[in-house]
Amino acid sequence: MRKNHQPWWLKAITNRLQHYYIEKIIRPQFDHLGHSALIHKPRNLKLSGQHIIAGNYLHIICNPQQPVNFTCWQSKQHQGQITLGNYCLISPGVCLASAEQINIGDNCMLAAEVYISDCDWHGIYNRIRPFRCSAPVTLHNNVWVGLRAIIGKGLTIGENSVVGAGAVVVEDVPANVVVAGNPAKIVKHLEPQKRMLKREFLFVSEQQDYWQSQIALEKAFSGDNSFWNWIKTLIAPGKND
Repeated sequence: MRKNHQPWWLKAITNRLQHYYIEKIIRPQFDHLGHSALIHKPRNLKLSGQHIIAGNYLHIICNPQQPVNFTCWQSKQHQGQITLGNYCLISPGVCLASAEQINIGDNCMLAAEVYISDCDWHGIYNRIRPFRCSAPVTLHNNVWVGLRAIIGKGLTIGENSVVGAGAVVVEDVPANVVVAGNPAKIVKHLEPQKRMLKREFLFVSEQQDYWQSQIALEKAFSGDNSFWNWIKTLIAPGKND
């Protein structure tokens, strides 16, 4: 269907249940989760292991076909850790797998199906003992990683830089550049002196609270939806649905 015909009162109930699930089921699974987190389809967020930390205004988008996975592995020598800063956006299908440490700074955006790992998980010559080939990964503030990009162990992505869709990053990326390709190479230099609007602007501006403004907008678009028309579109949608 091209439209969401669900009536607003039913959406409001769904939103409250989602908020309850985040606070009672999801939040305890983090070692720390800051305030104002929003997780779409939170049942499809999979957290495994300890030392998973996130800042304020974390926004995660999940769906049943593309769950989001944060995994920290533990061994005798290693304990994985995942840290996300404030105002981060995590898109469907993102996978973060840590045997040592993955640090993601403020205002970072990870597009759908991005994969970041700080470990090769098996050595080239000794393939029966995992975790012996790990090194921390760091994404500095305001990094944007494109669709299905892969970032391997021991790498640093500099502030404001962009990793293009489908890129495979095998070397450190400096600040204020765009990289693309396999292996990823610099294809553009950004101008650091130009004003850059970061995700935090959505939340720290003098405008109405971002989440509340989104609810008001959704309510305005759903105001004329009726329960029975919604049921009808589920059973027998028409051309205008």
